Amino acid sequence: MPWSLTIGRLGETAIRIHVTFLLFLVWIWAAYYRMGGADAAWQGVLFVALLFACVLLHELGHVFAARHYGVKTPDITLWPFGGIASLERMPEKPSEELVVAIAGPLVNVAIAAVLLLILGAGFKVDDLSKIEDPGTSMLVKLAGANIFLVVFNLIPAFPMDGGRVLRALLAMNMGFGRATAMAASIGQAIAIGLGLLGIFTNPMLMIIGVFVFLAASGEAGQVQLKEASRGLSVADAMITHFETLGPTATVDDAADALIRSTQKEFPIVDGGGHLRGVLTRDAMIHAMKDEGPQTPVIQVMQKDVPTVEARARLDSALKLITTAQVPAVGVVDGDGRLVGLLTPENVGELMMIHAARPERGPNLFRRAG
Repeated sequence: MPWSLTIGRLGETAIRIHVTFLLFLVWIWAAYYRMGGADAAWQGVLFVALLFACVLLHELGHVFAARHYGVKTPDITLWPFGGIASLERMPEKPSEELVVAIAGPLVNVAIAAVLLLILGAGFKVDDLSKIEDPGTSMLVKLAGANIFLVVFNLIPAFPMDGGRVLRALLAMNMGFGRATAMAASIGQAIAIGLGLLGIFTNPMLMIIGVFVFLAASGEAGQVQLKEASRGLSVADAMITHFETLGPTATVDDAADALIRSTQKEFPIVDGGGHLRGVLTRDAMIHAMKDEGPQTPVIQVMQKDVPTVEARARLDSALKLITTAQVPAVGVVDGDGRLVGLLTPENVGELMMIHAARPERGPNLFRRAG
């Protein structure tokens, strides 16, 4: 995650703080300083730090529940608006996703229960809502904040915990893709409501609303893509008609190929038919301006482009496109010779066709590029 600082590791999970969180602490210090001086400022920072320690424990609840089902978590990142545990994937079974989703809020329930036991009967229940009151004790503030976290996280706004609980419950009675689409739509509606409420109350709600809306759209798209690729091989979706360039070709040669074709990415292939790299249109234009048209394409191409076999599962290849952040993935035969390409544009077309013709046949997606 860009602009994040790693502060520790728990097994295979890196624990990170985004730099905006540190700026948030500075803002908290300044805000409390204006209200009550240096003592109030440090008390405010201490409260926020302890609160985010609870948020971290919340995310670890998700992590340990996911590990129980064999799902890894590369990292947890703390942001000003909360924490995000980047699960490698969500469990396939709705009952397992339900457990993983509810594990985080249950941690906050446990923390609040322990704090209330420590406080005993000597506090006023009304004080639990007075989190910003300097006269409220730290333990009461933390108990109230954890109760708020439970309630807030269980709002059925996908992909928040409550939204994942909703999807899991829906998926028990309908397909996973349909359940995701429905949960995402509900989440987006709630996100719009949070944004409108934030205009008149707390600007942080606007930020959370935007985050929830975009995250719901992104995850719904990923699930749609996964559904579209289910049961297909790479050979069913790859581009099979495309122009290639040799290692001795120049940027001028690539420009000629760009004009006479609809391609935006040109594979560089050696005499044995093996992929050496990919030249993108942008790299071609920059090289022509900065280094001249006679620049060899091998100097400006993107190297280390991943390849997959044509008979590999399509969903694994699509995951490679998103994680490797490459302009294309080469498709090779058993001897390692290039026989096809998968590109983000190709993937977008696959999703559109899947939406238009859900009764797809095994070779519906193969096309000429």
